Amino acid sequence: MNRLLRIVSSLALAAGIASAASAENPTMGVVVKIGGIPWFNAMEEGIKERAAELGMDAEMIGPTSADPALQVRAIEDLIARGVDVIGVVPNDEAALEPVLKKAMDAGIKVIAHEGPGLENVDWNFELASADGFGEAHAQLLSEKAEGEGKYAVYVGSLTVPLHNAWADAAIAWMETNRPDLELVGDRYGVAESVDDSRSTALDLIAANPDLKGFLAFGSQGPIGAGRAVEERRLGGQVHVMGPFSPGQGRSMLKDGIISGGYMWNPAEAGRVFVTMGQMLVEGAEITEGTEIEGLGVVSPDAETRNIITDNLLEINADTVDELAEKGL
Repeated sequence: MNRLLRIVSSLALAAGIASAASAENPTMGVVVKIGGIPWFNAMEEGIKERAAELGMDAEMIGPTSADPALQVRAIEDLIARGVDVIGVVPNDEAALEPVLKKAMDAGIKVIAHEGPGLENVDWNFELASADGFGEAHAQLLSEKAEGEGKYAVYVGSLTVPLHNAWADAAIAWMETNRPDLELVGDRYGVAESVDDSRSTALDLIAANPDLKGFLAFGSQGPIGAGRAVEERRLGGQVHVMGPFSPGQGRSMLKDGIISGGYMWNPAEAGRVFVTMGQMLVEGAEITEGTEIEGLGVVSPDAETRNIITDNLLEINADTVDELAEKGL
């Protein structure tokens, strides 16, 4: 009996030590738009690397589809688990506000990325301004597309806040600077799916023989539209540009199917999530002049809770190999 009591006591002590050790490490879950695509695979690597460096227990949760309801469910699960920090890359800001408020009411720190309109967050961070990002792609299309014609705009979905802000800025720039290029429809919410982007592009190409190009905001949009352009042998005639993973689109860029685009490093965004998570758990104040690894010296907007920086990378024939070799 005494031996049994000693064993039970030892097990209880070991469990207590393990629990205490676990409690010393802040816990964090980052819910992204969709799992299994190169962009968020790179972000996950950044999250893991930075968590290991800082001694945090951090994970990324990628839903099986770009469905806001799946993001809500994942955040509910993180609240139930009692994590210290929740990060999110939203598919639909309005759909997430109630569950993010629930998280904050429970004392959980909330960090967003690509969610500049969210209210129930401690901070939202961006590695590029919405206007600058959209306008840069519009200028690239304008440089490539000669003469009158049409162009199409893709977004991840009609509820993804930042994609639509980019689209708004790009369309406004085109209306002012290239009125000879007409927007086809409004915008198409297909850019989180290669297959949907491809099939939509094939339909648009067939219906619009004067189509000049695609502005595809969402990392799978340029890939899918590029495949359609390649199938129709329209490289150099129908131009495709937008943010995409260089490793995924390198061959099409080199073949002149994708014209180029701009991006930021999703792995770095993953690292920033964890860095800011630890800062908030430790009670650090983020104010004018605060330096955050991956963002630099920041000028936060305390009213909107946004931190906007300029960390754009251009994807072109000269940079794509280097970017791809970094695992992007």
